[in-house]
Amino acid sequence: MNTSVEEQELVDLLEAIQITEVKDLVVFNDDFNTFDHVIETLIRVCKHTHEQAEQCTLLIHHKGKCTVRTGSFEELNPMRQAICEVGIDAKIL
Repeated sequence: MNTSVEEQELVDLLEAIQITEVKDLVVFNDDFNTFDHVIETLIRVCKHTHEQAEQCTLLIHHKGKCTVRTGSFEELNPMRQAICEVGIDAKIL
């Protein structure tokens, strides 16, 4: 294969790949929401298993925050909004 053809294929491939900055969806601790409410929300919104949601909730309680999902802003923003709508503090960082 000729070098210029290989270079053009590489350029085409790089142009086809959309580079996305990976963000974190972080949930913060508060004194108002119950463990069950946070667990149920993480299962419903983030599609966590029950065990994942429990572990995240314990980290939120003991560490003050936990990254519950990673991804692009466009992917995480609807999740953040759904979490915040039920009274849980969440931010994309």
